[in-house]
Amino acid sequence: LQCMHLAVVACGDRLEETLIMLKSAVLFSNRRLCFHIFSEDSLKPEFEKKLQEWPSSYTKKFEYNIYPITFSVGNAQEWKKLFKPCAAQRLFLPVILKDVDSLLYVDTDVLFLRPIDDIWHILKEFNSTQLAAMAPEHEIPKIGWYSRFARHPYYGTTGVNSGVMLMNLTRIRNTQFKNSMIPGGLTWEEMLYPLYQKYKNYITWGDQDLLNIIFYFNPECLYVFPCQWNYRPDHCMYGSNCKGAEEEGVSILHGNRGVYHDDKQPTFKALYEVIRDFPFEDNLFQSLYYPLQSKFLDTVHTLCGRIPQVFLKQIEKTMKKVYENRVIIYFFPYPIS
Repeated sequence: LQCMHLAVVACGDRLEETLIMLKSAVLFSNRRLCFHIFSEDSLKPEFEKKLQEWPSSYTKKFEYNIYPITFSVGNAQEWKKLFKPCAAQRLFLPVILKDVDSLLYVDTDVLFLRPIDDIWHILKEFNSTQLAAMAPEHEIPKIGWYSRFARHPYYGTTGVNSGVMLMNLTRIRNTQFKNSMIPGGLTWEEMLYPLYQKYKNYITWGDQDLLNIIFYFNPECLYVFPCQWNYRPDHCMYGSNCKGAEEEGVSILHGNRGVYHDDKQPTFKALYEVIRDFPFEDNLFQSLYYPLQSKFLDTVHTLCGRIPQVFLKQIEKTMKKVYENRVIIYFFPYPIS
């Protein structure tokens, strides 16, 4: 089967976060994965060393390429310093990965709690004009950041968050985008630097703001998936406001605000640490699920910690499927006629 393409950009101190994200992807996914890792040259040998240390039962589930940080248009130093180090690299994925049809881009601080296969299926739900998919930045417009503070155009009523982004790269490369700079359309690559030059004094969140501006002028190009596919502290730290996660559980966890590395949101930190510390070949329930339940008992003093079922529902369902598949393969190693 054709592999599912996953892209990430890692600079500075993001090596461990990136590896834990990739680990969560490999643990639960069914189809083969192709990782596209964009990083500084100094991190490349570290990535290669760590990935080669993984057991063969897992390394056979993926292949990977490591790319240098490059920007095809404009000033490379400007792009590199936009918002977070190297984050703007994601804007150039359609230009660099010319042979890739579609991919899922995620920030380094993302964890998969169910197979990537499930979000990959959303690509088939795109209509004829849609070429990317993201989740809303906020569920409640009146307290959302964009609706209160943005000084530039943004998508919809709350804007969108680009930490988890499905992209049909072929469509992006072939589309002429409406914009506020010229009457006609521009290709993706033609548009990026002029757009940045026009709005650079008005944007706060860097490349995410530029994506919001692009889809403000081209709303028909965006598919909006629900919040459980990009679940952040904002969805529970002031009270639960992601209905999809309440009903189905968190599918993809996005630990922005640095919550994996401080004690402000211990529920998010617990998930990160349990996946980080899980030995690959161990029993998922004994060495991942049960330790997670135990850690969650220490988080009930927070609003996020009071809804453990939201964080556990999908991961429990996913682990049961993993074991069902292993049992079928063990007892029926050949196709059942």
